[in-house]
This record gives sequence, structure tokens and C-alpha cells, in this order.
Amino acid sequence: MPALAAKPRGVTLTGLLALAVLVLVGLAAILFWGGVTPLVAVPAWIAVAAPAAAMLGWLKCASPRDRSETGATDGTPPGYKQLFEQVPVATAQIDNEFNVVICNNALRRMFDDVAPGDGVPEGRRLLELVAEEDRDALSEHLANFAAEGGEESSLVVSLANDADHVVSINCGRIAEDGSIILTLIDTTRLTMVEQQVAQSQKMQAVGQLAGGIAHDFNNLLTAMIGFCDLLLQRHRAGDQSFADIMQIKQSANRAARLVRQLLAFSRQQILEPRLLSVTDVLAELSNLLRRLLGERVEMKMVHGRDLGLIKVDQGQLDQVVINLAVNARDAMTKGGDLTISTDRRLVKAPIRAHGEEVAPGDYVTISVRDSGAGISAENLERIFDPFFTTKEVGAGTGLGLSTVYGIVKQTGGFVLVESDGNEKGACFTIFFKRFESQQDDAAVDPESADARRDVTGGGTVFLVEDEDPVRLFSARALRSKGYKVIEARNGEAALELIDSESFDLLITDMVMPKIDGATVIREARRTRHDIPVICISGYAEESVLQEVEAFENVYFLPKPFSLQQLAVKVKEALETDKVAG
Repeated sequence: MPALAAKPRGVTLTGLLALAVLVLVGLAAILFWGGVTPLVAVPAWIAVAAPAAAMLGWLKCASPRDRSETGATDGTPPGYKQLFEQVPVATAQIDNEFNVVICNNALRRMFDDVAPGDGVPEGRRLLELVAEEDRDALSEHLANFAAEGGEESSLVVSLANDADHVVSINCGRIAEDGSIILTLIDTTRLTMVEQQVAQSQKMQAVGQLAGGIAHDFNNLLTAMIGFCDLLLQRHRAGDQSFADIMQIKQSANRAARLVRQLLAFSRQQILEPRLLSVTDVLAELSNLLRRLLGERVEMKMVHGRDLGLIKVDQGQLDQVVINLAVNARDAMTKGGDLTISTDRRLVKAPIRAHGEEVAPGDYVTISVRDSGAGISAENLERIFDPFFTTKEVGAGTGLGLSTVYGIVKQTGGFVLVESDGNEKGACFTIFFKRFESQQDDAAVDPESADARRDVTGGGTVFLVEDEDPVRLFSARALRSKGYKVIEARNGEAALELIDSESFDLLITDMVMPKIDGATVIREARRTRHDIPVICISGYAEESVLQEVEAFENVYFLPKPFSLQQLAVKVKEALETDKVAG
């Protein structure tokens, strides 16, 4: 080892101990900060620089140049060689042709992890040890480093035989003979976290865009559905225009279901758990699922008998089924069969699988079975972890199945996964608590039940809505049911009228420019502490809802809504207020 041929000048036992402490502190910082987020990557690299600089400085002291200055001719004491070999920072010296002259155990272990038994790095070209696509960049980087006189620099590359293993090669100095001293820092985990956060931010941005689009569409659909209802009051069944109006309204309702799926994707949907028929929900989704799966996947639905009902938000249930179907499609790269089946299952003893335990009870199950690649035993334990994916880089977010797990658990259900391994497919089974059909028939189809109710009334309603078509329809609908309506076209206009007008009920949009619905509610409650309030919105941001939750006697009506739904909600709020009063 020519670079370690003499005892460096000024090196003491204390100095060696200090060097060892610096190295260990640096590694601890890498392990700690590298597992958090890339936002703290800067302090992590500062921590790395300390032991790396100390190591390079020690190698400099041990160079032939320093030996000639001190006149030392004796061999290297055993302690120095042992320190170099055992220091946990991968370090090497390469000649001017980029061949590895010497290296320590940390560097040997690094390359042995990705290519066991492939030989020690000494004597091999450094370029051979990195991925082929990074070799030109590394060669250019090292040449520039040598040409510029040894200005410290670094380059991130992937290792040969394992493109997912990423290291940062840090060039420290050039020896008299033209060789370069460098250290290699494993940044695989840090790079992975950076990619995960970048992907999460991208998905958040896409979700916000989808939520904004859905909100605007809900305003348009509210007006379309509402004005259809107003026309239907004048054109009854048998009228020449009745069928045309109904066709428009049905198309608008189908559009509303699509918008609900956009809101489910953006996680800004209004949650309305209610009793649903699984068979009906899957029937509505079937056409969309077939388009998503494509022609190479054959989908089949099998429904059990006496299923009963489940209590869940329909938008969330749609998202669960869509995510599982898309995940199954991606597992069948060459096409295959997808079977979605429903059944009633009475669990008498707890079912335990992969850390999940299904409590005894009466359940409705939804199973999604595919004939794809299957899931290995080691991946089954992590299949619901956020950001965990077995797909290629860029082909998956790692959020689909974790979203399924979160939604199912939020509704009080359970999700189990079974797979016999590679090429044997997988089956995801969801357990929802079963409700009897006769428990709440109205909850299955609330609009049909509401249609039989008398929704006429009296009193004064203060309506605040910044979308003109929605406000115009809502005002006309309420007046047709016997209410007096005071209109405000935005939050600012509402604040000007609140103190001067007398009213029995406040209806306000939650998302408006400048002054939002929460501000209007607070101002109204300042002088009218018990005034009932109905909040309407295409979606509701969490911060706004938290402010409203502090108030009592507050109701929510999600857009799009029909004339009947609006009238029912208004009468419910006023009658509840009278009973409470």
C-alpha cells in the first residue's frame, strides 16, 4: 500500500480517536436524516462531509509526498492500516486510468452486496463497477476533476448489476502521481425517499386539479338538474317534452357520478355514509370498469343471495373497487380474467391473516380475484404500506392499495389478501358489516322516499351563493315551495345584509372568493346564536369544515342537488329548529 507507507506527521492516538468519532457521527446522521425527507438532505450532507473530509485528510497525510517531507522510511504501523480497513466510509484510490489501486472493507462490502463473488474492486476499472448508462458521465466527471486541479466534487450514479442501488462518488484530491482519492456514500434510501415525496407532491397537485374541476362541474350540474326539476313542474308525465327533460336530467345525474369519482380521487369528496346495495353499486360501475380494464381483460361479476345492505359512502366504495380492479389489471400484463363476486358471510370465530383480524359478525363481502402474476410471501406483509409497489419505476405510485386499506378501515370494515405466489393470481376480499334491508329502506334510495314527502313550508330564507345559475335555481325552487327568499350574490353582499334583514334560515355556499361561507356563518351567529344553517358545496376543504364544526344546528347539502333534495333539507332544518326551540 504505497499511499500508507509511512506514519503521517502529527498524527496521534487522540487524532485517530477523533477521526473514528467523526466517521461514526456522520454515518448516524446519514441513517437518521436519510430516512426522514429530502428536505433535510442538506444537513445530512454536511454530516457526511465531516468524516469524509477527515478521511481524505488522513489519506493526504499518508501520501508519498508527506513521507518525503518527513523523511520517514519505516513501514506503516499496523494501527493505521486497520483503521483504514475498518472505517465505515467506503474509500478508494484510483490511478489516472481510473483503475482501483487500493480500497477498504466498506467499499468491498458495497460492491459485494450487488455482485456477490464477483471479485474485489482492486485492479478493476471504477467505470466497470457502475451502471453502463452512468459510465460516460462518470468518466467525464473524473476527467474534469483531474483537469481542474482537484476541486472537490461529487456525482450520483447507480451500481452495476443493481440499478436501484445508488451511490454518491465524492472526489477529494489528486495525489502527486495523478491518482484520485474518493469516497462513496450509499444514497439509495435518500434517493428513494426523494422520489416518493416528488411522486406524492405530483399526486397531490393532480388531486387538487381534479378537485377544482369537480367543484366547477358540480355547480354546472346543480343548475342543470335544478332547472330540469323546474321544467318538470310544468311538464308532467304524458307531456310531449317530459321524456326529453327526463333524458337531460338522467344524463346530468350520470355526470354527477363521474364527478364524484373525481372527488374520490382528490380525497375532497363529501362523505355521506348511507345504506347501499352492493349489487346496485357494482352495476353502476360495470361500464366504467370495463373501459378501465381494456379488451385484454375479461371481467365477470358474480352476486350472492340475501346480501342485505352495507353502510358506506358511495364515492369511497367506488374508489375501493376501481383501485382493486386497476391493480389486478396491472398484474395481468398479458391479459387474463378478473372476477368480482359478492357474498354474505357469517364469521363465528376471528379470522387472522397478515396482521389483520376480522371480528366475529355478519358481513357482506366483495372479492376481487385475478389470474395475474400473484404476490410473493415477503410482499404480502407490506402490500398495504404507503408508497410500496412492485411495479417498475414510474409505473405506479404505491398509493392505490394503501388508499383501499384506509377507506375500508375508516368505514369499520376489513380487507384480506390471498395469493399462492408467482403466476397464481391474487384475491382481495373486503368485509363490510351487514344491515338488514328492512332496517332503513329509505336510506337505500333517499330521493324516492323524499318524493313522497310534503316539502312545502313557510318562513324567510337567506341564500348566499356566488354562482348565478345555482342561486337563481335555488331561489325559484324555494319560492315555489312557499318560502320568502333573500339573495346575496357573494360573501361581501351577505355581510352587508345580515344585520338589516330578518330571516329564519341561512343557506350559504362554503367556497366563495374573498369572504367564504364560514365567515358568513360566524357573522350571522354573532347576533343570531341559534339560527339554523345549511352549508352547500361541491366539496369542502378540511380547514373550512373544522371551523363550521364548532357550531351547532348546522346541516350540509352537497352539490349537485335536486329541487326535492333542497326543499327536504330546508324543511328538516326549520322543523328541527322549532322542536329545539
